[in-house]
Amino acid sequence: MSPPILEVIATSVPDAVAAERGGADRLEVVSAMEADGLLPDLDVVRRLRDTVVLPLRVMLRLRPDFSAGTGVMAVVSHASVVMADGPDLEALCRAAGRLRAAGVDQFVYGFLTTGGSLDLDAMHTLYTAAAPAGWTLHRAFDHAADAATAFAACARLPGLDRILSSGSPYDLDAGLSALCARATWQTPMLRWIAGGGLRLEHIAPLRQAGITEFHTGRAVRHSHSWDAPVDEPLVRRLKEAVTGESVLPLGHDGA
Repeated sequence: MSPPILEVIATSVPDAVAAERGGADRLEVVSAMEADGLLPDLDVVRRLRDTVVLPLRVMLRLRPDFSAGTGVMAVVSHASVVMADGPDLEALCRAAGRLRAAGVDQFVYGFLTTGGSLDLDAMHTLYTAAAPAGWTLHRAFDHAADAATAFAACARLPGLDRILSSGSPYDLDAGLSALCARATWQTPMLRWIAGGGLRLEHIAPLRQAGITEFHTGRAVRHSHSWDAPVDEPLVRRLKEAVTGESVLPLGHDGA
């Protein structure tokens, strides 16, 4: 079985530092969690890279739906990253190029067609702009019309090595049984990351099913609020549940 991994959503340098100190293994770097996570500012990503040693997976997403889309998106206004005009996919390709130039080598993205199937063409296009880079297919997967068909299609996506899923379009409370049943779909090259309302009580059944990677955001913030920063002790508690071992506090030179 693969070693357990805890991935924490970070929107800022303090989030990243607290996650690293608490024992996180990887960060998903985003902005605008009120829109379920969008493209972060390039300067924030650079500061994170200069501050923590954890691997970063950076979100490539401009809108709160799962279409590749066209048109201006006012919700993301990072002029240093995204051009103001033009199709979303073109803007994301430019952003990926800038992030790659800044040293980012892992990403998170995903698109659906209007019919609810994975938009393989759009994802191929973005991978080409970001390559070579491993990436996570985010919860667009959970909104696909048919999970088995979508998973089979993932085999045709270069660089894809993780799928973030709650097992349902809603959250892990609704999709836990389905995600546990789908654990057998994993391959050594393509693993599930369980996320979407992850709580401590979800971890044991997921681990028993064979899922070893876990993704969290609200569970490591007080009151489960995106307005609160990542809390180091909450990260440590979740990491201990994921690993089944005690996690010692981690010092940090930049503290």
